[in-house]
Amino acid sequence: MNDRLPAIQEELEAHGQSHVLAFFDELDPKRQAALLDQVDAINFDELQALIETYVLNKPTIELPDSLEPAPFYCRPDDPQHANQYDVAEYRRIGEQLLGEGKVAAFTVAGGQGTRLGWNGPKGTYPATPVTGKPLFQVFAEQIRAAQNKYGVTIPWYIMTSPINDADTRRFITDNNCFGLPRKNIFMFPQGVMPTLSADDGKLLLASKHEIAVHPDGHGGAIKALRTSGAIEDMAGRGVEHISYFQIDNPLAKVVDPLFLGLHTAAPDTSSEVSSKMVTKAYPEEKVGVFCKVNGKVAVVEYSDLPQKLAEQRDESGVLRFNAGSIAIHLFGVSFVEQLTADADHFGLPFHRAEKKAAYVDTASGEVVNPANPNAIKLETFVFDALPLAQQSIVFETTRDEFAPIKNASGVDSPASSHEVQSERNARWLESHGVKVPRTRNGKVDATIEISPLTAMEQADLPVAELPETVAAGSVLSL
Repeated sequence: MNDRLPAIQEELEAHGQSHVLAFFDELDPKRQAALLDQVDAINFDELQALIETYVLNKPTIELPDSLEPAPFYCRPDDPQHANQYDVAEYRRIGEQLLGEGKVAAFTVAGGQGTRLGWNGPKGTYPATPVTGKPLFQVFAEQIRAAQNKYGVTIPWYIMTSPINDADTRRFITDNNCFGLPRKNIFMFPQGVMPTLSADDGKLLLASKHEIAVHPDGHGGAIKALRTSGAIEDMAGRGVEHISYFQIDNPLAKVVDPLFLGLHTAAPDTSSEVSSKMVTKAYPEEKVGVFCKVNGKVAVVEYSDLPQKLAEQRDESGVLRFNAGSIAIHLFGVSFVEQLTADADHFGLPFHRAEKKAAYVDTASGEVVNPANPNAIKLETFVFDALPLAQQSIVFETTRDEFAPIKNASGVDSPASSHEVQSERNARWLESHGVKVPRTRNGKVDATIEISPLTAMEQADLPVAELPETVAAGSVLSL
């Protein structure tokens, strides 16, 4: 082990990072080896370039004057869709892809439930309004329902984080994979990046024997698909398209035939990456916006979109920049292979985030818990893949597919998600003639849950088994 120490010391000194070994002589052999392994895994030439770009300098966002709203395919229930595309035909194409086993589900599940007051991976959080099914179960039941409907195996890829990987694996296996064969679930942790001092770009130490690291962002999902062997596994299964969604949205469709059909066969698609959107509820809504940037579809973060543009309306009073991203995408497997072909130079750009990070002071050996942001964390965002595609399309869906659980209360909370879930389920029942109680302001006066195993969409509901009426204030689970 120590025979590699001189070379590592030389590498660290050459890049001004020799402090990493400040406590090396105090460590036992096992921890010495672990620290050297961690240093060995860092590409210091690449890291130095990142430090110059993102730490010692602060990149600015420059949007072109020609920024335009991105075009999109209207949702099927929009009257404008009639002359835009053949819904039935694109749905047929998507169903054929599913039936041929060419589609995989991919859940990004690296988050913890800390903000929800939940001690564990976010995917273990009870998300449904009546039975409190955890998020992982919601998606597992969707996969089971889709497999039954299309007579095919849909493999499920789950990206964890180093923090919650073991707990996630344990939770899923302890629950018998929620009825799915374990061999069809592929779990892997996302990558990490070193956490850097905001003052000088020095590597921070989490302990005397460990460099501080952080997850590399949801864009790291693309890279992790390659490094984990998931892409190779997909190739062996004949999978050609990846349905990407994040763990915190219980109404995200695991697979969507119409979306798949447009992704692969629309006249302006390259089948590399496609995205779903919802119409923004109001100008300040905290969702990224699909735009045309230098002729390419891209997502502009809400914080980067000038207020003047965010509030701009067309002649009919509709927000011009109203295509909100809900973090649901389709990726071609070949496109992911292309983006990850060079192991040392990942295709997605990094973003700088100023954060507080505890660290070990190399002079005193004490842990410092800063009161203010002291660190730079570099992350990649999955939507930065859009402008790298030859052509990328956007498909509008309804708010019935967007009920994220992010905050303990208020917007995007369990309460707001439960309300959206109940409202969607009430409309499904009403479409089949069930009388659902509503308050004076039109909100459903009941708590209603429908399992994906009962119905994946409105048309799947077993009409003969539905109640004629739902009592006011009642709790119903179907």
